[in-house]
This record gives sequence, C-alpha cells and structure tokens, in this order.
Amino acid sequence: MDQAVGAARVPPQLRASDLSRARAEAQSGVRGEHTHSEVPIPRPVVQRSSVRGQILDALRTALVTGELRPGEVYSAPALGDRFGVSATPVREAMQQLAQEGAVEVVPNRGFRVVERGARELAELSEVRALIEVPVMLRLARSVSVERWAELRPLAEATVRAASTGCRATYAESDREFHRALLLLSGNEQLVQIAADLHRRSQWPLVGGPASRGRADLIADAAEHTALLDALIARDLDVVRGLVGEHFTGA
Repeated sequence: MDQAVGAARVPPQLRASDLSRARAEAQSGVRGEHTHSEVPIPRPVVQRSSVRGQILDALRTALVTGELRPGEVYSAPALGDRFGVSATPVREAMQQLAQEGAVEVVPNRGFRVVERGARELAELSEVRALIEVPVMLRLARSVSVERWAELRPLAEATVRAASTGCRATYAESDREFHRALLLLSGNEQLVQIAADLHRRSQWPLVGGPASRGRADLIADAAEHTALLDALIARDLDVVRGLVGEHFTGA
C-alpha cells in the first residue's frame, strides 16, 4: 500500500504535511479503520415484494374461504386500507391473481372475482386425473416403502387441519401433501402445472357454499392416509380408484 501511494504523482500544491496525513489515512483504511472518504454501508431496506407476497397469500386465503365473493368487484385502495398497506402491493398481488385466472381487471374500478360453476370444477378434476393418476401408478411401482413412509406426517397433518373445519387451513395442508407426492416424480414442470390446477379447484363455486363442512374435509383428508397405505402396498387398483374419487370430490 505504501509503495502504491509513493508511486502516485503528487500535485504541486500538496504540502509534505498533507502527504503524510494522506498516507496515514490510507494505512488506516487498510487496517479497517473508518476514514472520511469511506462510503457508509446502507441500511437494509424492506423489499416491497415481501409485502406483496404477504398480501397475495392473504388474498388467496380470502378466495378459498369465500370472503372475496365471486362476481364482486374489489378496489386496490379499499383492500389496502383493510390490510393496512398502500394500494400498490395489493394491485400487484391482484395482477398476479388475474394471471392465475382468479380475478379479472375491471377498468377504473378494480378487480372482479371470477364466477366459477360446477362444470369448470369438473373439467379441472378431469385434467388433474389425466395428469396425476398415471404418475401415481408409476410411482407406486417404483418408490420404496421407506420414501412413502416419510410422507406419513404430511398425510396426518391434513387430518388435523380438516378437524379444525377451516377450509383455508385444510387447503394449504392438502396442497402440501399432493405436492410432496408429485415431487417424487422428479418432474418440476408437472409439479407446477398440477399445483396451479389444484389451487384453482379450491376456489368456491357460484351459488355454492362458501366452504365444505368439517365432515367433508375430514372425509377428504382420510383419503390421503388411505392413498398412502395403498401406495405402500403397491395396490394399483386401489390407488387408481382413490385418486379418481379424490379428484371427483374436490
């Protein structure tokens, strides 16, 4: 460091005392001491994306529970006041939901929750079955008993979630279990597509109840443990039947 300072051209107006002080400051910088020319480290800034993510999760929960009602229009400022944030992260989260097909943009008004009927739900169930049944049958032949046993806690978690009677709590646990099953395929594209179809199948129907009853959720969760038992036993007929019935009940 000293050689570098000495090799540098010194301006004529710089006095010897100034040069000595400059060298001392340069050496203190090498030792990690603060100098006047040191650029201060900026304080961490909370990223807006984290706020948007929280709002997105909250809006998804409101969709599942029916709190955001199909056909109703909601403005970003009004929802922002409700969540205690500005309209910007709400608007960004709603744009994401619009891409997912949950809402549609209403110019100068806000976002309308898409109205879904029983036919759309049946179509989603059919597509899920076409994708996931063959995968489950293939995995039933190849995945070890030990790997299936590792998923037991997730299946049991869906039973506990169902016992609460909260559709949003159960929906999240349900998605986690199905995602874990499909991850065993090693196909990330399949996992993402199936997750999107699964989430859409959990939105409430127009004219239907905001949520299924506690007994329905418990029965749905029981199919998870039954499916896991069938996969461990490699009983392909039972696996095929349970997966098909599970999607029909979605």
